Amino acid sequence: MAETKFQTIVDVPRFPWQTGYQKKNLFMGSCFTENVGAKMETLKYPVDINPFGILYNPLSVANGLQLLLDEKQFSANDLVEHNGLWHSFSHHGRFSNTEQNKALDDINARIKSSATFLKQADFLFLTFGTAWIYRYKKTGKLVSNCHKIPAREFVRERLPVQQIVEIYYDLLTKIWQENPDLKVVFTVSPIRHWKDGAIENQRSKATLTLAIDQLIQELGVGKCAYFPSYEIVMDELRDYRFYAEDMLHISEVAVKHIWSRFEAALVSHESIEIAREVQKITNAVQHRVINKKSLEYSKFLLSFLKKLELLEKRFPYLNLKLEKEYFNAQIEEFGGSDQTIVS
Repeated sequence: MAETKFQTIVDVPRFPWQTGYQKKNLFMGSCFTENVGAKMETLKYPVDINPFGILYNPLSVANGLQLLLDEKQFSANDLVEHNGLWHSFSHHGRFSNTEQNKALDDINARIKSSATFLKQADFLFLTFGTAWIYRYKKTGKLVSNCHKIPAREFVRERLPVQQIVEIYYDLLTKIWQENPDLKVVFTVSPIRHWKDGAIENQRSKATLTLAIDQLIQELGVGKCAYFPSYEIVMDELRDYRFYAEDMLHISEVAVKHIWSRFEAALVSHESIEIAREVQKITNAVQHRVINKKSLEYSKFLLSFLKKLELLEKRFPYLNLKLEKEYFNAQIEEFGGSDQTIVS
């Protein structure tokens, strides 16, 4: 008797090229980008995540990439004030500030570092959340975030497939002139934009998947690919228990599942093995004890410091500087007590 299957599995073949600890990865797009990017960041992979903050639509992501290519430096004329905060329409609210100069300093410093990162990156991961965009009526310009300015001051429109294709065809061609070896991986966020309505959300997601498919066909599978995060949630995790309380965002369990599929398809075998050891070290850093002056804690610190140093010796490209500083600081603090550290 054939085994009964209670789940449909999305086929995700292993990609012809993999990322890893010796690769630089730039993530841009919706909050789903931050979920996957944060997993890599926690495991100490070289990443740069959302240099403009969370961006939801393809046009805003493209605008951000163009600003990085141009190494644009913002001035006071590029900001707008609302409710005591200075905002950039090209940025998420995390860059807003009560002080205009502080907002500009943060924006410009991040653009400078991320522009350099883009030119050196091995992978560019782009996550599109919605095909709907907003334009500021006063200028007609695209906004990446409305910053709680009244909706009446914006015009809302849905991007057509062909416009997305044309913008990214030209943009990626420019990026590849600066960084010819860069691999681009598209994905569509599984997070539903319920304010658009159920039907319009589906039309929006369909627009994104069609545009990505056409781009890959025109640009070639040698340079870009699609990772089916949206399909994995819709078909493999077809249950509300994989969603957060708002029933729109996905839960941590769902994020972990998608990460496991992402890792299996896109991360080198060696890096997967290294990540298991790195995870042990990061877990040790997060470990909290009641008695920091106990000999058991001193042995714990020394043990993980030794593991870290051995890992650094085997894989000198790993960046475990912060973790090493943490262990050394804790050991030094212990040494200053009336206990004696034993190795």
